[in-house]
Amino acid sequence: MNDPLWIWQQPNWPHFSWQAETLAPLLRACGQAQGRLLGMLGAVGSDTEVQSSLDAMLQNIVTSSAIEGEQLNVGSVRSSLARRLGLNEEGRTTSRSEGLAELLLDATQAHQEPLNEQRLFTWHRWLFPTDEQLLARPLHIGKLRGEEPIQVVSSRIDQPTVHFEAPPRAGLEVQLKDFLAWLENSRSDASLDPFLRAGIAHFWFVTLHPFDDGNGRLTRAITDLALAQGEQQAIRFYAMSASILDDRAGYYRILEASQKGALDITNWLQWFLKTLLNSLEQALARIDRVLGKARFWQAHRSQTLSAEQVKVLNRLLDDGERGFENGTSAAQYQAVAKVSKATATRHLNDLLEKGCIERLPGGGRSTRYQIAR
Repeated sequence: MNDPLWIWQQPNWPHFSWQAETLAPLLRACGQAQGRLLGMLGAVGSDTEVQSSLDAMLQNIVTSSAIEGEQLNVGSVRSSLARRLGLNEEGRTTSRSEGLAELLLDATQAHQEPLNEQRLFTWHRWLFPTDEQLLARPLHIGKLRGEEPIQVVSSRIDQPTVHFEAPPRAGLEVQLKDFLAWLENSRSDASLDPFLRAGIAHFWFVTLHPFDDGNGRLTRAITDLALAQGEQQAIRFYAMSASILDDRAGYYRILEASQKGALDITNWLQWFLKTLLNSLEQALARIDRVLGKARFWQAHRSQTLSAEQVKVLNRLLDDGERGFENGTSAAQYQAVAKVSKATATRHLNDLLEKGCIERLPGGGRSTRYQIAR
């Protein structure tokens, strides 16, 4: 008799195990990064907090869809989120952006509510609004998938490789109920680390693959829900999906290897925790930039600066995200501020004298400037 090929064919599925000592350093690192992030957020104002949360949630929605190969209209998604967060930002929305915003905010802001079948089916309907069903194949929207087998197969016709096969449709209702019951009951399990719980939930649900389409995006929404429940924090400041997108190939490799493996999912949890840590560290760097920007403007609040100087200084303070990667030059200043070469030189000299910027090593036409440290 052949050994089981898929993890869901293992006799004890879904009783997962893992090597606690292997995961302990990553769990500590994630906990420390999370603590630093929540601590830093206490130092920012409420307006900045809401804006930072908007940026993180926008990034989460856009990158979660990008993992599946879908490019969203960023402006529409931002407008849908901003309106729900009480921010006055104009822009056109679509039924698609409205549904995606509704889904993420329900998963995070209503994290105390249990995830039951009806709520999950509502999430699925938000993914596929009825006026945008120009789909390649009919879907069971807001319902479990149909009877046909679900496989992910490589495109090579002569030697196809099955990368993933979902559990059969028969018995799927029971399997989904078992997952949802575990998700609810495990919230009060003090012996289960909240980060591990989120990683297990991610792997379990995506392996069940209960819908015709949208399973990946719903999996990541469930991960956000589990993380929000673990933190007891509705507002999100980091985007796990963005870090998954950064290693999209690695994501699919570790899922495939783990779904073809035994019930010890240590390797999957290790990848998950490393990716979570990366997203936390990116958020820390972003909040650090926000605080650094606030400290800079507090220190220079008495300086009289032109609108062009303020614009370029803000670009320098955004350093690496929406700003200049390696300082700015007179030519860049001229292009960004839309001033003449002579004005750019005069503005830069004025900023040097006021202690706002400093010269980087080098000289002549290649001279570059950065925020004074």
